[in-house]
Amino acid sequence: MRPRTVVIFVFDGAQPLDVVGPYDAFTGVARYHSSPEGPPYVVRTASIGGRPVRLAGGLTVTPDLDIDDVRRPDILLVPGGPGAEVPNPAIASRLRVLGRDVERLASVCTGSLLLAEAGLLDGRRATTHWSYCGQFAREYPKVQVQRYPIFVEDDGIFTSAGVTAGIDLALALIEQDCGRELALRVARLLVVFVRRPGHQAQVSTQLAVQSTRRTRLGDIRAWLADHLDEDLSVPALAERATMSPRHFARQFQSETGTTPGKYVEQARVETAQRMLTDTVDNVDRIARLCGWGTSEAMRRAFLRVLDESPGSYRARHAASAHPSHRSPA
Repeated sequence: MRPRTVVIFVFDGAQPLDVVGPYDAFTGVARYHSSPEGPPYVVRTASIGGRPVRLAGGLTVTPDLDIDDVRRPDILLVPGGPGAEVPNPAIASRLRVLGRDVERLASVCTGSLLLAEAGLLDGRRATTHWSYCGQFAREYPKVQVQRYPIFVEDDGIFTSAGVTAGIDLALALIEQDCGRELALRVARLLVVFVRRPGHQAQVSTQLAVQSTRRTRLGDIRAWLADHLDEDLSVPALAERATMSPRHFARQFQSETGTTPGKYVEQARVETAQRMLTDTVDNVDRIARLCGWGTSEAMRRAFLRVLDESPGSYRARHAASAHPSHRSPA
């Protein structure tokens, strides 16, 4: 395997983890794979003029290269951060030139705004940090903004969600180049439990519950996460909340932005995803533990939410070829 050149375009106000997360992932491959030609990835940082830059939070980086001296890198990665959240014609003009002559172009977090400013995302699907998706769609209407995935690929251009999603994106690129087993070894090196698939939601139902102020419906949502195999119909949940079904459904949608039924389905799918990748449980058992009752009902839910069957999901995303444990009954 020939060494691939990765250039990370750094600038004042870039988010540090958007830079060092992918950097560590790409350089970490050399721990497990080498060849007479050299390490699998040669990673360089570059800035305008090759000048030192001050990242968000105050960390100073002295780049390896002047971005104007970069020629046809295999991967060009653009971080996000406060410095990417306002128009920057100097950065956009460089990206406009480099981005059309690179094998793979990638952004982390709000770095996608810089790609859009350069016109590189026109007519393409792309994502960014969930809190900027509305702004992204308003300011760049030619971009097909995907609000939920961790990362999106469209014809060689990869855009990812916030901060740690840049590591997921780097691992996905490593898997493309070096295979799944090597990508998983790097994930373990970085203490990332498993590379999250790109279509996984940026904000899970569990994270949403943890981020919600304490309310009666917040308590219901926390409870249902541990009781997915029970009756979670609107009448049953309304009774637990001591509300009428109609009032419960209205209040739930007002608080969460979705219906109780869709919320429950999403929670069940997220739990089933973890069980498929992290346990040896068969699909019938997972369907029962997650509250579907039958594997066919689980399959239909996966197709609705993920556009993928449980079997296909497990084959592509299992943490290892031989998961080590069963779930408790």
